[in-house]
Amino acid sequence: MLTPLQEALTERGYATLTDVQEAVSAPELAERDLLVSARTGSGKTVGFGLAIAPTLMKGGSLPPPAAPLALVVAPTRELALQVERELSWLYAKTGASVVSCIGGMDARAERRALDRGTHIVVGTPGRLRDHIERNALDLSDIRAIILDEADEMLDLGFREDLEYMLSEAPAARRTLLFSATVPPAIAQLAKSFQRDAERITTQVKGEQHTDIEYRAIQVSANDTEHAIINMLRFSDSPTAIIFANTRAAVARLTARLANRGFSVVSLSGELSQDERSHALQALRDGRAKVCVATDVAARGIDLPNLDLVIHADLPTNTEALLHRSGRTGRAGRKGISALIVTDRDVNKARRILGWAKISATWAPAPSPEEIREKDQQRLLSDPAWTAELTDEEKVFATQLLETHSPEQIAAACLRLYESQLSAPEELNAPMAKGERPERKAFGPSKWVALSVGRNDGAEPRWLLPLLLRASNIDKAQVGRIKVEDSETYVEVAEPALKAVLDAVDGQGVLEKDIKLRALDEAPESALRAGGKRDGKPGGKPGGKFGGKPGGRPDRSGPRPDRKPRDDARPPYKGKREDDRPARAPRPAASDAAAPKADSRPDRPRRDDDGPRKSFGKPAGKPGGGKPFNKSGDDKPFSKGPKKTGDKPFGKGPGKPAGKPFAKSADAKPAAKGKPRANLSDPSVSVRARGGDAAPKRKPRKP
Repeated sequence: MLTPLQEALTERGYATLTDVQEAVSAPELAERDLLVSARTGSGKTVGFGLAIAPTLMKGGSLPPPAAPLALVVAPTRELALQVERELSWLYAKTGASVVSCIGGMDARAERRALDRGTHIVVGTPGRLRDHIERNALDLSDIRAIILDEADEMLDLGFREDLEYMLSEAPAARRTLLFSATVPPAIAQLAKSFQRDAERITTQVKGEQHTDIEYRAIQVSANDTEHAIINMLRFSDSPTAIIFANTRAAVARLTARLANRGFSVVSLSGELSQDERSHALQALRDGRAKVCVATDVAARGIDLPNLDLVIHADLPTNTEALLHRSGRTGRAGRKGISALIVTDRDVNKARRILGWAKISATWAPAPSPEEIREKDQQRLLSDPAWTAELTDEEKVFATQLLETHSPEQIAAACLRLYESQLSAPEELNAPMAKGERPERKAFGPSKWVALSVGRNDGAEPRWLLPLLLRASNIDKAQVGRIKVEDSETYVEVAEPALKAVLDAVDGQGVLEKDIKLRALDEAPESALRAGGKRDGKPGGKPGGKFGGKPGGRPDRSGPRPDRKPRDDARPPYKGKREDDRPARAPRPAASDAAAPKADSRPDRPRRDDDGPRKSFGKPAGKPGGGKPFNKSGDDKPFSKGPKKTGDKPFGKGPGKPAGKPFAKSADAKPAAKGKPRANLSDPSVSVRARGGDAAPKRKPRKP
């Protein structure tokens, strides 16, 4: 290893190199192309900085700044800026100049920096290609190109930009591809633009990251944000990052945490580059402790003291899970990756963890009691208890002891400490496996009858709003709705019955011609089958079947509402040959040429009765057999009578508007001098659009 780089690593606190750093900096690979795959947080940035050093510093030193010698391409702006910072301190003692070219920043300032000369350029694909096409970035002296997180760049649609930059660089360059995974697209890219690349991998397939502890926090559907607040309070991490799937979720969660007193920033695609840079700087400076982000921050971002990652929304795939979790547990530090799993997403979470070969600990979110106990432990272990007292503090302590008892002073100290923190949230207990939410029983109740039923088109979806609007009661005060043929029975909570009866006038009219009357007891149909609630059958409101909730109705007893079976129709009991109905005999071979008998004798055929009357239009009516004809004339698809001389579908001028694509005898005559087809033949279909009339299909077989 070159001396300037060794000194920079020592000053940075590097006692030993990671596996990937040692592998890529081996002397025998100094001039080879590399295809490297390593897990997140393994030090790939310093690794490729060490790998390209012999190529850039031939003779032990760098030439004066001019056209760049190395080009580093990163998928996101944040990762490009981080790579620039890492390479700047690594090459600080060599006098190297490192310039960044990323979208969202001032392009003119970047062009001026390139004109002054540089050694290493770091940027995003779009901005780098723009500088190349404007002749601001010269690749003629490039000795090495590094593609960092190459799989992510292909996923983001940068393949064309990458191929353009690789084709513009000299053929004798080194090409180093660093990627967490090597899918077929990466292998194809390496095959096209690398020369006999050395394959390096430092991760064992299926091996779990030992520095990351995975937890699955099961919560009820409405407690997701409450569980996140309790996780932040319980861990009290110096830096935590929360991942959500959408920008709207990021904005909502950021506002919620800010209102609860957390120092929080957000990262998403809708923010400008300056806003994103300020947010990351606030996390590095300690001015913010929580970051809420979309997956834009899941690649390569290295934040100091980040030991908690919370997945507010489940990741969409295993790659997203690994890259999100890889923000913690970096460079030997320990971290926690917690998935917030609602009751309905338990199976989905288990599948994702199984596909990623990750073993997670399932546990509920921290309770308020556990958080308060943790607060007391932190207060007792605070270094302020062991610090030496000043004279001023001794005087104040004496005054406190003279005024208050030690117990009061200790309690006041705890209250003041907890007042600076967000209060923990009360959580509902998550459901056990196979458990369903318990429904509250409806009652006591009374029944009313409405004078409309199934024969009048009555449906619960419009009867319920009508009743609520007229009586000004709440929806929770309405139970089952049973629609019969001529009446509809509605179950109403007993306290709301007076309001319902007051809504009708002296004639009992609820609205228009709908009358309402109270019933002394529940109708027989509601007692038997459980009635309906909002159009769904069920014994309880919203249940699936009548009778017992969650099961099928009891059909063992008599069914007076069922129509009697027609005795004239024998039951079809079995599949034996003697039970099957007899089939009509097939026609003999000698009768093969005979026309097939029509199963509907009232349906005329073309050979004797003219054109077929389609869509049920009566015979003899003008335009019979024309579909969708509503105007009464003989022109299909028309909205009114047409004037003489119109040319529908290319008919000749001056002729009355006819029937497009007609197949009857009054269609457009065939061309002069050519025979016409036999229109009485039922086996062919004729096109009368000019030219020879030819059959469209072969004769049907009998």
